[in-house]
Amino acid sequence: MPVPAEFTLRPTTTQDQTWVRQFMIDHWGDEIMVTRGQMFRPHAFPGFVASMDDEQVGLITYRIAGDQCEVLSLDSLRPGLGLGSALLDAVAQAAAQAGCLRLWLITTNDNLHALGFYQKRGFSLAALYPNALAQSRRLKPSIPLIGMDGIPLRDELELERALAPEQ
Repeated sequence: MPVPAEFTLRPTTTQDQTWVRQFMIDHWGDEIMVTRGQMFRPHAFPGFVASMDDEQVGLITYRIAGDQCEVLSLDSLRPGLGLGSALLDAVAQAAAQAGCLRLWLITTNDNLHALGFYQKRGFSLAALYPNALAQSRRLKPSIPLIGMDGIPLRDELELERALAPEQ
């Protein structure tokens, strides 16, 4: 088994906003994300960056509302090294420190990899929003009709994991 590469994590800062915005455009096709009928600009929210050899290779963004923390985006440019898990753990810890009781996210029906990834990390399916992307396309018309692996892109799925707030 290969030894995992060394990487570091750090919280994003206001100086990272331009980089995060461009990262979202490069990897998500737009600086705007739409979930549950709301538009978000992930670069305006907190996050964590993963770096290896002075190169930024992972990003997670999130928002805290009351006692809940929503993961807005998660990307690892080097799959299989534990970057995504480490980024998710960093947000879970930050959320628990902020008194959050629930960590949650939205993914789409075509994102089979994400469904497996999150369930392996303690998330459960919490809700299905049939045909939610029809509403999202009104806000962001660039959302494609066909997603990964040729699967029609229609539904949003909510996944959640309980958190124990830190004392």
